Amino acid sequence: MTDGALVSDRQELDAVRLVVLSAGVSEPSSTRLLADRVAQKAMDLMREAGASVSGSVIELGPLAVEIAQAVVSGFPGERLQSAIERLAAADAVVASTPVYKAGISGVFKSFVDVLDNDLLIAKPVILAATAGTARHAMVVDDQLRPLFAFLRALPVPTSLFAAPEDWSSSALGERIERAARELSTLVLSEVGRSIADSAWTGYQHQFAGYATRAERGTSDVDYTTDLMRLAAGGR
Repeated sequence: MTDGALVSDRQELDAVRLVVLSAGVSEPSSTRLLADRVAQKAMDLMREAGASVSGSVIELGPLAVEIAQAVVSGFPGERLQSAIERLAAADAVVASTPVYKAGISGVFKSFVDVLDNDLLIAKPVILAATAGTARHAMVVDDQLRPLFAFLRALPVPTSLFAAPEDWSSSALGERIERAARELSTLVLSEVGRSIADSAWTGYQHQFAGYATRAERGTSDVDYTTDLMRLAAGGR
């Protein structure tokens, strides 16, 4: 299939919705800067291919209190729920977190903890992290990649990490372009959407969850599956 065919298929749908998820807390934030750079590059590449793209940012710092309350209560506040629903509707995600003491941000992990497990199924994701030292360079692949694999997302092959000395390096720019191109290819080829559409009923889902395709009520439940027939006494 040619690039032109991919773009024409994409244009029949709504604009690509790219959401940046940033756990940076400083001002300015290197975590947000890294996410913005790769998101802008991905949007530029998709627009060059003829796709319509919109971008938005979810800053986790201002949501920290609501995230902590939701972890304890299980009920997100209004602003947090809005952020979750925006993430659920995304076609692609750039997830960026600072690294503290050899681990990803607690705010970032707590936010993921309140998400439905099926929220990001088959969504293309770029994984990124920043830290004050290159000693943390493996955190992205050691911690973020398994986390998003559990959520059944589609992390691109190239992960991004930036320590202070990396910002002046051309190698960081090359990795950003490579990751952005991988994301653009996944989105425009409809790989994630195709996987989710063809196999959605085969995944385990949370009832009345926030995922775009999640069942919202009893009328939406498929009672013909083997599991539901078993639950109903085998009928």
